[in-house]
Amino acid sequence: MDRVLQSINDFFVDILVKAVMFVYGGIFSVVNHNVSTAAGQLSTSPADFSPSIFNLIKNLSENVILPIAGLILTYIAVIELIQMIIEHNNLANFETWFIWRWIIKTFIAVELLANVFTIVMAVFDVADHVISHAGGLIGTSTDITSDLAAHFESTLRAMNFGELLVILFMSIGLWIGILIMAVIVWVIVYARMVEIYMMVSLSPIPFATLSSKEHSHVGWNYFRSIAAVGFQGFLMMVCIGIYAVLIQTITLSSNIIGTIWGIFGYTVLLCFTLLRTSELSKSIFSAR
Repeated sequence: MDRVLQSINDFFVDILVKAVMFVYGGIFSVVNHNVSTAAGQLSTSPADFSPSIFNLIKNLSENVILPIAGLILTYIAVIELIQMIIEHNNLANFETWFIWRWIIKTFIAVELLANVFTIVMAVFDVADHVISHAGGLIGTSTDITSDLAAHFESTLRAMNFGELLVILFMSIGLWIGILIMAVIVWVIVYARMVEIYMMVSLSPIPFATLSSKEHSHVGWNYFRSIAAVGFQGFLMMVCIGIYAVLIQTITLSSNIIGTIWGIFGYTVLLCFTLLRTSELSKSIFSAR
C-alpha cells in the first residue's frame, strides 16, 4: 500500500515539477525576448524603425510645416532689419557692415531652414551610433543555461507535493505579472520613437527662430530636446544592461520562491527606471 501511495505521490510530483519548469522557462523566455527586443528597437534609427511612418513625417514636415516656418523666418528677418535701421538713426549714420551682417545672417538662417530635416536626423544618427556601440558592449542575454535548469529541477524534486503546488501557483501569477511588465516596457520603448517622430515633424518652426535675438531660445531649447530624446535611448540601454546582469545574478540562487520574486521585482525596477530616463536625459541636456 505504501508503494502505491508513493508511486501516486511521485507521479503528481513529477507533473508539478514539469509544470513549474515549464512556467519558469516561460518566465525567462518572456524576460529574454523582452530584453532583446527592447535593445534591438533602441538601436534602430527613426528611418529604419518604420520607413512608411518616416516618409509620412518627412512629407508633412517639408510640405506643411516648412512653409509656415518660412513665414516666421521672413517676419523675423524683416523685423530685425527695421530694428537695425532704427538703431542707426534711420540711416543717418549709414554703415554698410550691418547690412552685410544682416544678409549673411539671413542667408545662414535660410540654409539652416532648408536643411533642417537633415540636421535633425544627423543628431539622431549620432545618438543611434552611440546606442549601437553601447549595445555591443552591454550584455543583454538572460538565457537560462542547461546546468542551471538541471540544478533548478533537482531542487524542485527534493520538495514535497504541497510546496510544489504553492510554487506553481506563485509562478503562474508572477508569469502573468511579468507579461504585463513586458507590455509596459514595449510601450515605453515605442513611445520614445513616436515622440521622436512628433518632434521631427515640427522641426522647421523652432529652427526658424534661431536667427532671432528675442526668440532664439526656442530653437536652442528644441535642439537640446532632440538631443535629450536621442540619447535617452543610451540611458535606456544602460537600464536594460543592468537588468540583464541582475537577472543573471539572481538565477544562481537556490531559493526558488526568492528567485521568482526577484525576477518580478527587477522587472518592476526596469519599468520604473525606463520611465525615469526621459526626465534624467532632459535634465542632463538642460532641455525643458
